Amino acid sequence: MNAEAVLQRLSATIESRKGAEPDSSYVSSLFRAGHDTILKKLAEESAETLLAAKDGDKLHLVKEVADLWFHSLVLLAHHGLGPGDVLAELARREGVSGHDEKRARIAP
Repeated sequence: MNAEAVLQRLSATIESRKGAEPDSSYVSSLFRAGHDTILKKLAEESAETLLAAKDGDKLHLVKEVADLWFHSLVLLAHHGLGPGDVLAELARREGVSGHDEKRARIAP
């Protein structure tokens, strides 16, 4: 399985459904509802992911992270971004100490 290809296909599907009828597409209904609804859904999925992790149920955790990633892709698409943008940032950070990377973001 090529994880990047899966993310790219999912991103393409999200893009293709942006303009669909909201009654026929969950993605379209999120876009039609607007930014705040997308943000609320992402917050909900984040909370569900945390609760699944706390419960220790690995299968439930995987399913909730899948929901979180999906809704993160919707948010990215709403802002004209995609998984390639996030993967490029992760590649940029690869091999850099997390402490150093964080300090670089905070530094004036």
